[in-house]
Amino acid sequence: MIVTVGEYRFEVILEDNATTAELIKILEDGPIVIDMKDYSGFEKVGSLDRSLTRSDKQTTTHSGDIVLYNGNNIVIFYGSNSWSYTRIGRVEDLSDWEKALGSGDVTVEFSVGE
Repeated sequence: MIVTVGEYRFEVILEDNATTAELIKILEDGPIVIDMKDYSGFEKVGSLDRSLTRSDKQTTTHSGDIVLYNGNNIVIFYGSNSWSYTRIGRVEDLSDWEKALGSGDVTVEFSVGE
């Protein structure tokens, strides 16, 4: 999966679970663009137009993690948090990650890689 924020593009290593399988199936029909709100200075949160299968587990997230929250919210982290989430994937190359996400709200495109 690819996450695009403005001019920045990041490759996501996906988890092997039902949630990511559902998300990739949706993305095969075209990219999803989500307006994401900054929350507490460590994550961006945005709503999907539908719910996905959840397998929430208490976890500690780190910068680059992408998770599902409450079944219909995508959360991308540029900091750390401990909560109950379903893991979607992780950006490994964090070059420009914090620069791309900035300090306010952002628009993020999720798509499948070529």
